[in-house]
Amino acid sequence: MEIDVFTLFPEWFEWFQTQRHVRNALDAGARLTYVDIREHTPLSGRQVDDTPFGGGAGMVLRVDVMDAALSAHYRMDAAAVRDTRRVIALTPAGRPLDEAYVRELSEQPALTLLCGRYEGLDERIVEHFAGETLSIGRYVLSGGELAAMVVCDAVLRKLPGALGHADSAAEESFSDALGGMPEYPHYTRPAEYRGWKVPEVLLSGHHDRIKRWRQEQSRLRGLQRP
Repeated sequence: MEIDVFTLFPEWFEWFQTQRHVRNALDAGARLTYVDIREHTPLSGRQVDDTPFGGGAGMVLRVDVMDAALSAHYRMDAAAVRDTRRVIALTPAGRPLDEAYVRELSEQPALTLLCGRYEGLDERIVEHFAGETLSIGRYVLSGGELAAMVVCDAVLRKLPGALGHADSAAEESFSDALGGMPEYPHYTRPAEYRGWKVPEVLLSGHHDRIKRWRQEQSRLRGLQRP
């Protein structure tokens, strides 16, 4: 798995890469690369954005700047990159990220994430360089960097060895093992605290009963989702 993130703020990802599951995935052979879009701009003064045609507030990331960054990094026509790997523009209007989408992406050999900033990406970047658009939610962030971290986190933890145990991701929220439902509640010591008791079934040692209880709790949580 190779993930390239095109961003104006590559230094933001230094903390992200220190997280244990990310380090585990990288140690197991995954690769994360952060491409500084500004380093490749053909414009003077390291300019990367401009005012929108038609007027309006904010600035828009220029298509020629993204063209230059993609072309320089991949050593090919930027419009041809999406024929060789999955190129995704991060935008609030994109396909919503969910567990099925994450699994789909985790099975790809190579991903490229394009981070917008300011008022976003010139639409020609989306139309001609990206093969698809992705949204982590119906709200607006200041840029695509946090969204890129969410995508990388969700995808990398699906890779073998990332979580340290093969079963860690098998039975969690929205997994096939739970029928796509949220995960059941968890408890740990102490068994009673301020009069709040752990459900007796979890202390019974009866594995079949515990399994049935967890499946039922997962189902009930699914019914309660808005």
